Amino acid sequence: MKSLKKQRRIQIIALAAAALVVSTALIGYAMRDGINFFRAPSQVMAEPPSATEVFRLGGLVEEGTLVRDQGERVHFSVTDGGASIPVVFTGVLPDLFAENQGMIGTGRYVNGVFEASEILAKHDETYMPKEVMDALKEQGVYQAPGES
Repeated sequence: MKSLKKQRRIQIIALAAAALVVSTALIGYAMRDGINFFRAPSQVMAEPPSATEVFRLGGLVEEGTLVRDQGERVHFSVTDGGASIPVVFTGVLPDLFAENQGMIGTGRYVNGVFEASEILAKHDETYMPKEVMDALKEQGVYQAPGES
C-alpha cells in the first residue's frame, strides 16, 4: 500500500516538473523577439552588434545634425558625450523630438548607421529615460535638474 502512494507521489512530482519545463520553454520562445537590449552610443562603438540584432539606442540628439530629406526620411546623430552614432529614420517623428533632447530608438546597426524603425522622445521638460540618463551620467555629460 505504501509503495503505491509513494509511486503516485513520484508520478505527480515528475508531471509537475515536466509541466514547469514546458511552460518555461514556451514563455522563452514567445519572448524571443520581444526583448530589445538598450545600448548607449559608446557601447555600440566599443562592441558593434550584428546587422540582424534589434536593439534600443539612446542618448541626446546631437546639435546641428538633424536633416530632413524629401518625404518622411530623417538623418541625425545620437551622442552620449563619448561617441556619436548616425541614425536614419523613415516615418513621422514625435512632436517633442528636437536637437539636444533625449531620445530612444529601436532598430538595427547596419554598415555604421543605426536604421531606426521606431523613435521615442522625452515627454516633458524634466523627463529623461533611465537608460539614457545612466549612460550620460557614466560619460559625465548629464546632471539632474537641481544639481550643480
